[in-house]
Amino acid sequence: MQTYRDLTQTLTRRQFLNSAAGIGSVALSSLLHPELFATALPNLVPRAKRVIYLFQSGAPSQIDLFDHKPGLKKLQGTDLPDSIRKGQRLTGMTSGQKNFPTASSGFEFKKHGESGTEISALLPHLAEVADDICVVRTLHTEAINHDPAITFFQTGSQQPGRPSVGAWMSYGLGSSNQNLPAYVVMVSEGSAKRDSQALYARLWGSGFLPSQHQAVNFRSSGDPVLYLSNPPGITANRRRKMLDTIAELNLIRQDADQNPETLARIAQYEMAFRMQTSVPDLMDISNEPESVFEMYGPDSRKPGTYAANCLLARRLSERGVRFVQIFHRGWDQHFNLPSDHSLQCRDTDQPSAALIKDLKARGLLEDTLIVWSGEFGRTVYCQGKLSETNYGRDHHPRCFSVWMAGGGIRPGLTYGTSDDYSYNIVENPVHVHDLHATMLHCLGVDHKRLTYKFQGRNHRLTDVHGNVIEGLLA
Repeated sequence: MQTYRDLTQTLTRRQFLNSAAGIGSVALSSLLHPELFATALPNLVPRAKRVIYLFQSGAPSQIDLFDHKPGLKKLQGTDLPDSIRKGQRLTGMTSGQKNFPTASSGFEFKKHGESGTEISALLPHLAEVADDICVVRTLHTEAINHDPAITFFQTGSQQPGRPSVGAWMSYGLGSSNQNLPAYVVMVSEGSAKRDSQALYARLWGSGFLPSQHQAVNFRSSGDPVLYLSNPPGITANRRRKMLDTIAELNLIRQDADQNPETLARIAQYEMAFRMQTSVPDLMDISNEPESVFEMYGPDSRKPGTYAANCLLARRLSERGVRFVQIFHRGWDQHFNLPSDHSLQCRDTDQPSAALIKDLKARGLLEDTLIVWSGEFGRTVYCQGKLSETNYGRDHHPRCFSVWMAGGGIRPGLTYGTSDDYSYNIVENPVHVHDLHATMLHCLGVDHKRLTYKFQGRNHRLTDVHGNVIEGLLA
């Protein structure tokens, strides 16, 4: 019987027309060598080749980080007017409160760079690259609780089961490095973790797309990828022969069942085999100069920290990985926000800024799109007891801030305006679907054309919504 390499390299026209194995071989070849078959995309001129998505799980407070509202000082402790809240939905955490006292930020803001971008004192390192980032103050979403909101940000739907944004990128654009996955996820735990929100593997899953488009989750201890190492007594040559035999058996099953997941399984086995040599080199940071560790901060040598993961994100990106996502947990501050946000910013500020500086120094920022966001924002009113030095904030999906950099995004821009309470959007709203559409546009993909037929309907990341926000583009 032919091995998978024979089947993908010696296919003839007669085999294609007359053999089910031939058709299976074409499908298999498309999985093993997607760059040869992804001719439909990109369908626009791309500005970015890859994405690094810094997801801040738990929802940072826009009022304390990016959306400066100095007028709130005079309103401290006053009840949020009904004309501002407009009967909007409350979470179960504050629905029983008798009043909603206004809580101004306890942190100073200053304008930075030639752009004059206003950034909180909690983010001194990000302030150094103010002219490289674009702050969007008018994101809004549809979910008010964490899991559906994170699911919505990741998949474009609050209902589990849809493909994640990284899976869509992998499906649409393939990989530019056949020795590493197109989509990699890393998770770090914040210093203010307390009761961090759960993060499920489905958040970076492939949904109804072929399963090889799901993310590979890099772990912080042991083997970075489960089952990557050969068991004792198994040599690389023996492993190769085992995979060839398994591929032959799977192709027999594919001929009988015509199930594309069988071919996807073969492709995943092959990726795992190639990763046995590529991943150890990737994870070996001993050749990084001391100046790099100093730039990313003291935690950058500790596996699993946000700083270490940002450094790995740069190493993955320069090796051609299409989509790298870091989930950093611990931003859910219903109480003790001043102290806990300070801890979270200490974890993330320096590494995030270092990532921008590092990519820029290597000539990679111009074609790498960085996105920093949580799943929603925080309320202007205090949850629980308000004091002069302490306050908490509830979930707020109506208006919050994110930032982007590189990859076709206009640097030094502050986009959108919220009202005096950072509660409602006054000018230039940006929906989550708009954000996804704009990200795809930067990668050269028309979000309306990136579709997959499932259960009789052509699905896409942006569902039937979404517009490219031209004002964000360089």
